[in-house]
Amino acid sequence: MSFNDKVVLVTGASAGIGKAIAILFAESGARLAIVGRNAQNLRAVADACAKDERPLEIVADLSTDEGCERTAKETLERYGRLDVLINNAGVGARTNLLSTDMAIFDKVFSTNVRGVYNLTRLLAPSLIETKGNIVNISSVMGTAVAVGVLPYSMSKAALDHFTRLIALELAPKGVRVNTVSPGVTVSELVQRLTGISDEQYSDYLTDMAKGIPMRRVCQPEHVAKMVVFVASEDCELVTGTVIKVDGGVDLAVESSEIKKQIQK
Repeated sequence: MSFNDKVVLVTGASAGIGKAIAILFAESGARLAIVGRNAQNLRAVADACAKDERPLEIVADLSTDEGCERTAKETLERYGRLDVLINNAGVGARTNLLSTDMAIFDKVFSTNVRGVYNLTRLLAPSLIETKGNIVNISSVMGTAVAVGVLPYSMSKAALDHFTRLIALELAPKGVRVNTVSPGVTVSELVQRLTGISDEQYSDYLTDMAKGIPMRRVCQPEHVAKMVVFVASEDCELVTGTVIKVDGGVDLAVESSEIKKQIQK
């Protein structure tokens, strides 16, 4: 799969899945704009992606109008076009109805839903011009039911439906829209949310793998490979889909091992 001369914007690119996506697109020849909130981490990702052309680095908070508007403006000023938008930026929260407050809800939805909606709205005209495509990064928690991840799961369910809605709207204009939905994935974000040590996180992943049919958790690179494939011309008639990369965890989400770990 070649993305030579294609312009790809990856949000949430400073770590984890976003970093893996950016690096794989760079290896496929794409011209990149990468967005993140951590300038130092984003610079390191740009270093890893730099070949003939260094990626455009945009330090921005996409939960804000200013962050979305500046991201769209700087990308189009630099490249004059956009072929692929990867909406990966997101935040999580470990909480439930009886222990949460509206500040947590607003923080999750402002990034995971409003930010995606806003940035996509701003860049849709450019994607129509290039007959480009959008890949949203969701989670199997958008369909799973478990205690302890309430606003996060709601936000991912909203994102999945957003994909279907705009896929239908943009299909006549030649723009494809899909979602890639990871399962249990090795992630610094999850470790930060739980506040556990490296050793504890390793044990957590081992326990989670026991409840996954394929007995393996995802690495960011597994998700990145699917994202790049779905964004490629090999998938020219694929739109409005939610594609799971989860080792079968969605099939076994009711298992005691999975639910026990999610709800801790």
